[in-house]
Amino acid sequence: MSADEVFREELRKLMSGEILFDEPADRHTSIGVGGRIDALAFPESEEEIARLVAFLRARQVSFLPVGNWTNLIVRDGGYRGVLISLARMRGLSMGESGDGGILVKVEAGVLLSELVNLSVRESLTGMEFCAGIPGSVGGAIRMNAGAYGGEIKDIVAVLRLFDPSEGFRTANKDTLSFSYRNLDLPSETIIIGAVFRMQRGDAEGIAGRVREILAGRREKHPLEFRNAGSVFKNPRGIPAGRLIEEAGLKGIRTGDAQISEKHGNFIVNRGHATAGEILFLIALVQQRVFEATGHALETEVRIIGE
Repeated sequence: MSADEVFREELRKLMSGEILFDEPADRHTSIGVGGRIDALAFPESEEEIARLVAFLRARQVSFLPVGNWTNLIVRDGGYRGVLISLARMRGLSMGESGDGGILVKVEAGVLLSELVNLSVRESLTGMEFCAGIPGSVGGAIRMNAGAYGGEIKDIVAVLRLFDPSEGFRTANKDTLSFSYRNLDLPSETIIIGAVFRMQRGDAEGIAGRVREILAGRREKHPLEFRNAGSVFKNPRGIPAGRLIEEAGLKGIRTGDAQISEKHGNFIVNRGHATAGEILFLIALVQQRVFEATGHALETEVRIIGE
């Protein structure tokens, strides 16, 4: 048995959750691109995460946590190492805060859409801006997801984290360093879950705001094609999509990858695009927008692999 076969067999024995080997990333990324991942693991508990990370670190195997794959591009060469999916970590509970607020405790794999639905059902205000964001809690926290004037940092009270060197810990909001579309954490730190703080509100007002945001997204975003959401961060409050449109880039296509004709800050997969084609358009946008405006666009999407 080869060293690789031994490693895989040990990994299978370690995991009670599912593990996939040589898994094509394009089956998972929302934009539908990406090469083969050496191993994709789905731990089902905190204990299993700790065992898995210890096993990988002892063997100097690279690993990264992944969320709902909606803001992620895996290069065509795939990923050498283990991607740890938190999709099976789906715990969710509610409680009173004691001062009139409502605390919603969630694990990282819970979808934002589930929380938005819960907030509408329970008349909780604070989550409306997340309507239509397709990510999961863990990914949304790591990138400080936001829209329509709100950000995840606005409702985070406490995070549950796993640091490979320190183990599990809780972090209060005032100890965390949030910034625009980012939470400053080491790449190997795994967000296990969070406590969100919300308030009771007007049921119809909350439901109406959610409907309004969803309608706006359907109107403005190219949801008919596979995509990874907003590709670039907005520089200093200027919409990146406007800069891209003013540079005359909307609609430009290479292969099956296209800068959306509907919204300049989206790159869509019109069929069988490759990561290379997506990355070519990203580089083209950065070059042309810088030449035209002097703005250096920074990617909002996460790009991994080789």
